[in-house]
This record gives sequence, C-alpha cells and structure tokens, in this order.
Amino acid sequence: MIKTYQKKILSFYETYKRMPGYAEIMKLTGFKSKNAVYKLINKLVDLGVLNKDTQGKITLAASMDEVPFLGYVEAGLPSLAEEDLLDMIDIDKYLIPHKENSYILEVKGDSMIEEGIKEGDYVIVEKKNEAKDGEIVIAEVDGGYTMKFFKKKGSVIFLRPANKDFKDIYPTESFAIVAIVKGVIRKY
Repeated sequence: MIKTYQKKILSFYETYKRMPGYAEIMKLTGFKSKNAVYKLINKLVDLGVLNKDTQGKITLAASMDEVPFLGYVEAGLPSLAEEDLLDMIDIDKYLIPHKENSYILEVKGDSMIEEGIKEGDYVIVEKKNEAKDGEIVIAEVDGGYTMKFFKKKGSVIFLRPANKDFKDIYPTESFAIVAIVKGVIRKY
C-alpha cells in the first residue's frame, strides 16, 4: 500500500513541479487526519524516498535524481576501460545549483555552434543582470533577445557569436543582461 501512496505523491510532483502539502497528501491518500499523513511521510523518509527539514517541509530525496558516476572515458586514443562506482552525482544540483533563479530555454539558430551549442539544444540559465567578460549570456539588445558571449573592451560592450558567419553585435539603443548560461542539455 505504501508504494501506491508513494506513486500518488510522485505523480503530484511530476504534474505540479512541487511537492504536495500535508492537506494535499490527505486528499491524495484518502487519509482522514494529518497525523496519518505525518506517519506516512516519516515512513517515506525512512525508506529514502523523501527528505523532511526541521519545519516539516518535504522534498524528494536526492537519490531519486542521482546517477552513478562510473569513471572516465578517453576522447583521444582508446585505453582500457575500468568500471568502478566512484560516486553518485545529483543531476539537479550538478546542472542547476541555484534552482530558484534558473530556467531553461530552447536554442533557435546556429550563432553559437562553434561553442558546441546547436539549434534544438536546451540551455540552463541563471537570472543575473551582470556578467564577466567572456561569459555566455542571454541579453536584451535593441528590443530583441539573443544568446552570445558578453565582451567588454574598455568602456565598449558588445556581444560575440561563436560562428564565423555572424558579426559582433554592438547595442545602439538598449542593452541589458538577463541571464548567464550555466549548461547545455542535448539528447541523442
């Protein structure tokens, strides 16, 4: 029966992208009291499915999002492969360390192709309004949005593509950094 409750809670999370509150878990499970919900949550914490902080807020246990890190692979000359469990990597924390300030955008166009960012890729970005020279940014330039390298030479700021077929962009009317690119997701 606990697996059924677990599935209902995880289904809620997948649908709403947040964990249900105690009252919502009462509705999901059909329990008549919050005490029964409290006991269920403690059982799911003991099983490693959920985490609970000191205020009683529940989150998915990191192990739900962890993937085994088994070793290294040569991208140069072939070498003997060894497979050992070196660690567990929490995908969420690795890709999105500041989840509350992050979002994902789908890439359109090929102005960043030489940086390995292709059309159809997803970029993970963190909301920020300033950048260091050389960082890949999402910027508002003269009324439109684009993803490019942020460049600064003296007092001159401009955006540089990673494709020799495109020219640098020098803002003429408006310019604002919206976010910094933190990662790229591509599925094969």
